[in-house]
Amino acid sequence: MCHQKGFTLWFTGLSGSGKTSIAQTVEEELRARQIKVERLDGDIVRQSLTRDLGFSKEDRDKNIERVTFVAKLLTRNGVAVLCSFISPYRARRAKSREEIGEFLEVFVECPVEECARRDVKGLYAKAFAGEIENFTGVSDPYEDPEAPEIVCHTAQETVVESAAKIISYLETEGYIPAI
Repeated sequence: MCHQKGFTLWFTGLSGSGKTSIAQTVEEELRARQIKVERLDGDIVRQSLTRDLGFSKEDRDKNIERVTFVAKLLTRNGVAVLCSFISPYRARRAKSREEIGEFLEVFVECPVEECARRDVKGLYAKAFAGEIENFTGVSDPYEDPEAPEIVCHTAQETVVESAAKIISYLETEGYIPAI
């Protein structure tokens, strides 16, 4: 395994937009290429690193702050880090970019109606019914990235197409060797 440049791919988008699915596919491709990679995912991180936090704006910011710290350490040590978090607030994502350095924002864009249609957990239905407070995209804002490095339009692209777009970007920009 050759020395690799660490970087963080930060997947942001609404719940159900496809962040985790795309990140898993990118992870598999990077592993197949012998690239050191770690994936930090909202559900997984909330079971361990941030289980003490709720979903208020303050707690969401603290959640992302902790994830950013871990991503920064891994990136600094030559690991490709894939972070899949709704991370709805522009200012917090900007702070993560600043702290991590090698930060590539991937906007997983998908209309809220499509996310709701895909929703296996039934969270959108509960949010639309007013049963869940502070639900991003319904009763809490999601601030679209203004200048993401990569945009995946998951209502039009398959997971494989979105992942291929990301891999191609990483090759073109010299983050990973082209094959």
